[in-house]
Amino acid sequence: MKNLLTDISGVRVGHADDAALASGVTAIIFDTPAVASVDVRGGGPGTREDALLKPDSTVEAIDGIALSGGSAFGLDAGGGVQAWLAEQGRGFRVREAIIPIVPGAICFDLLNGGDKAWGRFPPYRDLGYAAARAASADFALGSVGAGLGATTANLKGGLGSASAQTEGGVMVGALAVVNAVGSVTVGDGPWFWAAPFEIGNEFGGRGLPPSFTADMLRARLKGGPQAAASANTTLVVVVTDAVLTKPQARRLAMIAQTGMARAIYPVHAPLDGDVVFAAATGQKPVDPLFGLTELGMVAANTVARAIARGVHAATALPFLGALPAWGNRFG
Repeated sequence: MKNLLTDISGVRVGHADDAALASGVTAIIFDTPAVASVDVRGGGPGTREDALLKPDSTVEAIDGIALSGGSAFGLDAGGGVQAWLAEQGRGFRVREAIIPIVPGAICFDLLNGGDKAWGRFPPYRDLGYAAARAASADFALGSVGAGLGATTANLKGGLGSASAQTEGGVMVGALAVVNAVGSVTVGDGPWFWAAPFEIGNEFGGRGLPPSFTADMLRARLKGGPQAAASANTTLVVVVTDAVLTKPQARRLAMIAQTGMARAIYPVHAPLDGDVVFAAATGQKPVDPLFGLTELGMVAANTVARAIARGVHAATALPFLGALPAWGNRFG
């Protein structure tokens, strides 16, 4: 196991980004269509095809997911991923027509110092295509892809991933783009809120502080009172090799959202656009009650770990006034 989303067989991840732009795209590609749904908790989300993922909508399975910076401009990334999949002959068939199904979500990184003067058309469709084409079993963490321009309240954000399995051997992986209005660390110290769920020293092994002060528990909010809706978001993709129905995938996404609450303080705010996609590749049966509950529990813990790993692995942007990375301060 690589402790990545791609520990789930049949899943590949690719990044494409632009250093001058300080933004990018991450594509999740399924080798065969995966049953999927979504849960949205943030007050300022930006999503593509989320209605299609509702349990009462017709299409059951998806071919890929596009995560992007660029705020609403980044929704174009899904078209690039879709174009690459169409070239592979992938998609939902309606007689002779084939339509790749690519939900997606975006985060706001327009004010991070990068050059956003892209002219008439934003670059995210081309970045989406390049990310899909680059998808493989191995991928980088930190300031890459959709996480390149991400920030949190006090430290550089980034892209993280983690994986685990239930006692019965069902696999689950998570990928997170961490651009939260809140903080992933406790106070001004090196401790991650997700510390109780850390495996090994995957994000520094610092544990929790010996005690909590009032200062540690006060709100640290990106932008303070001037923060704008849709300016902050954590995007998560959870994938399992379990056999799930679409309603069960929706329930998995809902339980997995609790992983954000274990890793970000505060979370699901009016200023956040927090989204969890859940997908199942359909290889291992699970009990629909206790088995699904255990899977959700493990998924939530894995989401918390992926969020912490994204901040732990991030590197600071090379712009005046850019937030420091965790490694700069505590590494």
